[in-house]
Amino acid sequence: MEQRHGGLARGGLSELRFTVFALWSLVLLLLSALPGRGFRLTVPTIRSKEASRLQNSASEGLPSPPVSEPSLSLSPLDSVSEIVNEIRSGKRSVEETVRLSLGRISASDLNAFVSVFGEKALREARELDERLRTDPETRNLPLLGVPVAVKDNLCTAGLPTTAGSAVLQNYIPSYDAACVARLKAAGAIVVGKTNMDEFGMGSTTETSPYLQTTNPFDHESSAGGSSGGSAAAVANGEVPLALGSDTGGSIRQPAAWCGLTGLKPTYGRVSRNGLIAYASSTDCVGPIGRTVRDVASCLSVIAGNDPKDSSSLSAPPPDFLKILDDFEKSREWKFGTPLKGLRIGIIAEAMDPVKVPIQPTVEEAVSSALTILKALGATPVKISLPNLSGVCGSYYVTALAEASSNLARYDGMRYGRRETAEMMRTSVGKTRETGLGAEVKKRILIGSFALSAGYSDKYYQTAERVRGVLSEEFRKAFEKADVLICPSAPSTAYPLGLAGQDSIRMYSDDLFFVPASLAGLPALSVPCGLSSNNKPIGLQLIGKPLDEETLLKVGLSFEDAAKWPDQLKSQLESVKRRRASEEDGSKNEEWPEFVSPDKYVAPEGLIEFD
Repeated sequence: MEQRHGGLARGGLSELRFTVFALWSLVLLLLSALPGRGFRLTVPTIRSKEASRLQNSASEGLPSPPVSEPSLSLSPLDSVSEIVNEIRSGKRSVEETVRLSLGRISASDLNAFVSVFGEKALREARELDERLRTDPETRNLPLLGVPVAVKDNLCTAGLPTTAGSAVLQNYIPSYDAACVARLKAAGAIVVGKTNMDEFGMGSTTETSPYLQTTNPFDHESSAGGSSGGSAAAVANGEVPLALGSDTGGSIRQPAAWCGLTGLKPTYGRVSRNGLIAYASSTDCVGPIGRTVRDVASCLSVIAGNDPKDSSSLSAPPPDFLKILDDFEKSREWKFGTPLKGLRIGIIAEAMDPVKVPIQPTVEEAVSSALTILKALGATPVKISLPNLSGVCGSYYVTALAEASSNLARYDGMRYGRRETAEMMRTSVGKTRETGLGAEVKKRILIGSFALSAGYSDKYYQTAERVRGVLSEEFRKAFEKADVLICPSAPSTAYPLGLAGQDSIRMYSDDLFFVPASLAGLPALSVPCGLSSNNKPIGLQLIGKPLDEETLLKVGLSFEDAAKWPDQLKSQLESVKRRRASEEDGSKNEEWPEFVSPDKYVAPEGLIEFD
């Protein structure tokens, strides 16, 4: 009888693999041949045209100093639970907490934020403090008084949302994204919007029309992308929690490069309502935090069905934080074997340096992490994803085809940037020419080509078939394992500018991220090491659909045993001391306690909105 694999005859599978190889080769050829990366001056630059206006507006309406000093100060890398507990106990107020966050933002030179809502955040903080005094139920809010940052492709009512693009520089949404609304309802205070690659298309924030975000651990390296601003803000202690979006690794990669925990939930677990679309079939919203518990506390709030998002799952989410609390009380946890009986699947293709360009230091860190997981009671098993090498081609064809459709709406007629001309067609062309960056234009062209008559079946439909085969391979893998592991990224953070010099490497390095995206699976990145030049390394855990619970348990167990958040905190403090010493004390590396007009120096390109 003829064997079948994911709906394909076995005889046709080898032909499909050959087609996939040819498909990926074509995608790389087009992506590298068309102008885009490395042509920084072609990106529409908001700061160059409006630097004076932005600088002036950034200095307006700044919060005045508080009447009295706080009873204690925050550490550079505070946790969500610590902040909530201290506010509940009266050790600090919400206003003090928000002022400290704003002070750190103003002192930072990482370019993590593109807009800051100083006065608005402080008004909301005072209102929440008043509610605490008058309504005892307020203290039960799960994210009480926690300053959070939001990626700039998530809508915020009455506040700018540009998706990192000049074409949306004047766009002010009339509503909050569903995840943002849920954060606010849980007591969180949104302090600003973070930098990102334009429309999420990039891995380094280099395609942003604002300044490039740098890595807190190495200011000559990238923070990653496209959620680079969110990751840098959390790693640098500017906020304890941030929202990002993940289409093909945009939460997990910057989290890995900045030594953080980042979660891409199951597709549909978190509503996409209010998320500016890149590729609708893989776009996900998720949290970035310093610890697994911080990420779990955020996921518990933002997850759940949303009638305004047809792709939102109806399954009610559990209380992930309570699950972790109960897990830490278990008998296995107390005896040091919390993962007893758990099967850890090692993706063979991902750990083979002959087949994938993985850095030796990354391979060593992941191998060391596996040793720790085994000591915690887990049983390692080898699994295979035979078509892993072809998933990048499938992902880029699918994602860019969807992007070409989604971005067709930016014509200047309804919202955003608008260029005038005598004819509407000319106006639309000028708007897109001046408003969209080179990388975005390049991806739109490739996506349109993949959907064009005569090529759709050859490229787009083939990519979708590969996606089906990959999902079937994951299904079989999870018959043998409960969680799969591989490196989060094959390399540590790129030096600034490398993406423009070696675009093929940048696209190819998505290899470990896109499988979970194409299959709609949850994936968690946790820190697992430091390279010889002190750059963080991430371990990726991939779970079954809707099984974020197991990922969080494994992540928490590893975090507790390896202590990487604490080690990375010490390393970051060392970096700050070294930079201060190198600059001969010309720059004060101590965090300011408050934001006040005499201390505030607006970073170039930063927008302050009241």
